[in-house]
Amino acid sequence: MQISYDLIAPMLPVANLIFAFRESTISGQLIVIILILGSVGAWSIMLTKYFELRRAQKMSEEFVQAFRKEKHPIGVFLQRKRYPGSPLYRVYEASCAGLGSEFEVSGGNTDDLFMGKVGAVSARLDRVQLSAVEGLTERNVADQTLLLESNMGWLATAVSTAPFLGLLGTVWGVMDSFSGMAAKGSATLSAVAPGISAALLTTIVGLFVALPSAVGYNMLTNQIRTLAVQMDNFAQEFEAAVRRSYYRE
Repeated sequence: MQISYDLIAPMLPVANLIFAFRESTISGQLIVIILILGSVGAWSIMLTKYFELRRAQKMSEEFVQAFRKEKHPIGVFLQRKRYPGSPLYRVYEASCAGLGSEFEVSGGNTDDLFMGKVGAVSARLDRVQLSAVEGLTERNVADQTLLLESNMGWLATAVSTAPFLGLLGTVWGVMDSFSGMAAKGSATLSAVAPGISAALLTTIVGLFVALPSAVGYNMLTNQIRTLAVQMDNFAQEFEAAVRRSYYRE
């Protein structure tokens, strides 16, 4: 027995959505298009940020292992090892550069320092210089945290705005349906049902945008929080190592 496609099509969700979109008013179709564009943007941010954070986590783990194997806090920096994508390494690199600047101020032989002769450093850091290095490290931690959180505001906007935008389209569409019913003087279900079905489309699309965005936002926020805590812990570890190696009363 052959079943006609015309009988099956209304049962398919995609077909129903297409029918509802065709029956929608210009305002409803415009809202649906805006929501679809927002969905594309949200998915782009989520996928880009996911791979960025995944790479940052991997590089950071490798960097921390290399850092802890060295006897001196600037050992990794002196060996010119690089860990691109790691926010911990960027904090470390900037802090080592700041440490070299403080040695220049104190009259130390920075050529020996940056050629790898850690034990040949003639000068030490006093309390003020040590505080300057620690302040630089903390500022870089804050800067890297802001970089990790970049574009997350747009994702949060999609989570909070999409349902309300969909609701706006639904209310607007229902209002248009009842206005058309009043103008025609017909109160039958067949007269009002297509318009209400089309109006509900915006709410459905709004939820399709908001739900994945909410899940992605929470997952990405958790990863960013993990990296931020790791940066704070590393900053304290690095500062303690610098204090032990170069601080003088």
